[in-house]
Parts: sequence; structure tokens; C-alpha cells
Amino acid sequence: MPSMNAKQRAAAEALKYVRSDMVLGLGSGSTSECFIIALGEAFQSGKFSNLRCVPTSVQVENLARKYSLPIIRLEECGVVDLAVDGADEIDPRLNLIKGLGAALIREKIIEQNSRRFICIADSSKLVQKLGTKGPLPVEVIPFAHQTHEAFFHSLGGTPRLRSREDGSPFVSDNGNYIYHLTFSEGITSPQDLDRKLHSRAGIVGTGLFISMAEMAIIATESDIRILHHR
Repeated sequence: MPSMNAKQRAAAEALKYVRSDMVLGLGSGSTSECFIIALGEAFQSGKFSNLRCVPTSVQVENLARKYSLPIIRLEECGVVDLAVDGADEIDPRLNLIKGLGAALIREKIIEQNSRRFICIADSSKLVQKLGTKGPLPVEVIPFAHQTHEAFFHSLGGTPRLRSREDGSPFVSDNGNYIYHLTFSEGITSPQDLDRKLHSRAGIVGTGLFISMAEMAIIATESDIRILHHR
């Protein structure tokens, strides 16, 4: 067997939970890409049959099609059997920050409509408190988006509008803008922050995934840890 890095190791472990005839939610990001590649290779070899896959982004859909994985829309199946996705940060209670790949809204919709959601990551994504390593993505509609900046500051976050290389605002697959909020001391109460952000008109959603992952597969170069929601 060829050597694997930590992301590939986590992806290979998640493949053990896949069965034929499943509807699978395919997550976004580099670790999820490892899973999609492993899944696609297994599917092409005949290990699985009658899979149907719901992608969380256009980029993910393109990768899945490269491996001939059958694509359907969430509204065609209603419920996903198993969603496998990465995370940007994972706290001890398996609360997550996701969305630095800009697919947070579609990821959350699919994973909220999944019977099981397994998070896969390398050990660098583990934190004691969310928001201590990286920013929190927040997706907003373009209309008057600048008016949210004072609100973000009032919650203790320092906002930065995600932009393209040419300086223009990055546009999500949903046609929205994304702010990255940095918290100097991390996020004290993810639940409270998520509630406050969702109360604001114009905010479509956040990268806080609270009590959604059933388990997390955490890999290093040499071993695997399985963490369960508590």
C-alpha cells in the first residue's frame, strides 16, 4: 500500500463507513477532496454500486464527475445517508468552524439533512476553543454589506471582506459575499455568537457547525483517533 499523508489517512478511514446504495454528501476542502478521490477510485473499481452523491459546491461536483460518481440534488433524495466533510477547527465537543473553502451554506444545508455526518481532519485542526487559529466565515447578501462591519465589531470580531486576487469581492456559489471574522481571544460561546449572527438581517449563515458532527476521524502521519460527540 502506498504511503499516505494524514489527510489521505483520515479519508481512507471514512471510506469504511460507506456502503453500496447510499446517498452521500460530499464535503469541500482539501481533506474532503482526498475522500472524494478515494471514493471515486473505489467506485470505479466496483467496490460500491448504486451510489448517489450530493456535492456541496460546484468545484466538488466537478471533481466527483471526474471519477464518474453519480450526482443528484438534495431535493431529489430529501435525506442524505452519510455526509463526509472536513473542518477548519474542531473543539473538544466536536463543534466546528467550517467554510474557509467558501461552501459553508451548502455544506450546512446538506449536513443538516444527513442521517450521519462524519468530520475528517488532520490533528492540526484540533483546538481547545474555536476561533483561536483562524477566522470565522460569515456569508452575507451583497446589498449594503458594509453595514454589518460595526455589528461584527460589537460582537468582538474584526471583519475582513474576502476578496479575489484582483481586489474585487469574492462571490460564493450562492452569489453572496463572505466576511472573515477574527477573534483575538477565540470564541467564548459558539452557540451565543451563532444565535446573534443569525438574528441580523442580511446574514445568510455562519461557519459555526454546532452539535452537528456525530464523530470526527482525526489522523496523523502514523495513526487514527476517533472522537465522538459529547
